[in-house]
Amino acid sequence: MINTSKGIAFGLAISIALLLVAFLSLLEASNSIILLAAGTLTFSIAYLLIHLSLEYLIFREIGNIYNVLEKIQKKDISFKATNRIKASLPPLKSIQANIHDYAAAKNREIETLQKNETFRREFFADISHELKTPIFAAQGYIHTLMDGAVEDHTVRDKFLKRAAKSLNNLEDLVQDLITINQIESGFIRFHPSNFDLKESIQEVVEQLEGKALKRDIHIIFKYDKETSYQTYADKDKIFRVLQNLVSNAIKYNKDSGTVTIQINDHKNHFTVKVKDQGIGIHPDDLKRIFERFYRVEKSRSREKGGTGLGLAIVKHILEGHQSKIAVSSTPGKGSVFSFELPHATKVMEVQGGKSKK
Repeated sequence: MINTSKGIAFGLAISIALLLVAFLSLLEASNSIILLAAGTLTFSIAYLLIHLSLEYLIFREIGNIYNVLEKIQKKDISFKATNRIKASLPPLKSIQANIHDYAAAKNREIETLQKNETFRREFFADISHELKTPIFAAQGYIHTLMDGAVEDHTVRDKFLKRAAKSLNNLEDLVQDLITINQIESGFIRFHPSNFDLKESIQEVVEQLEGKALKRDIHIIFKYDKETSYQTYADKDKIFRVLQNLVSNAIKYNKDSGTVTIQINDHKNHFTVKVKDQGIGIHPDDLKRIFERFYRVEKSRSREKGGTGLGLAIVKHILEGHQSKIAVSSTPGKGSVFSFELPHATKVMEVQGGKSKK
């Protein structure tokens, strides 16, 4: 009982009462009634004061500290750091607050590590599958030729073309992986300059017209002929952004559909929109379409080709330009992707340092 607040308070109160009674007994005016009353009153007051002081200022705070430490040991640290002014706290409460903050920080660190671990597992599963598909396809065609089909010129030419296509897909995947890794690691620098955004879009349209015609898809480019569309950005990387967005709009569009590209001029920036009339994207998928290898319809997406990294690269390139890719979609009616770029007079900070016109 001596290790509890009540036990300690009782012992100290008895000691204080006995000392006071002993002191009062030395006085001539003291009698047994006075001594008993003084001892009882002193014990009661001392017990209450000491017990309350120990319970609320020491034992309760120590108990809270042990509770926090126990949560840390059990890895059950589901609490948030508290806002307080440390200088105004008693020492034990300050210690508890420090431990509380430490545990909350560790909780955030553990959650981040768990998310990274989940991402790592998903990434390795995805990359293994993505690499396996073109490798196995090329391997199958080559082994078939080695088993005797090479003698048939028609089969040989067809299988060699398919094997070459699979290897080209593999090369595209590796190049996209290298690109996105370099962007995320900061190894790729952005080199902004003034260029005509309208001309870049027209180049992309000309490049992808053949792909669109195969499915009877019509590309419409809307812009104001009287407006200058001079922007300040990395021309090659923005070209890749446009290329990916328009290519996806064609790929996931309906047959005989329309892809609409539009530039809107605002006070200090341009907005580029790429709209299709395809299958659309479900709201649950919208938050994840910019993740690596995430595909809304995995089987159909793989049939249509692509590495699954295009939108992730788009996202990172635009973030390097202090911009963001936005998307809105209605299932069954199509999707609209949009982003903003500054006017040529805009002073812009890009990845790798500040750049000015």
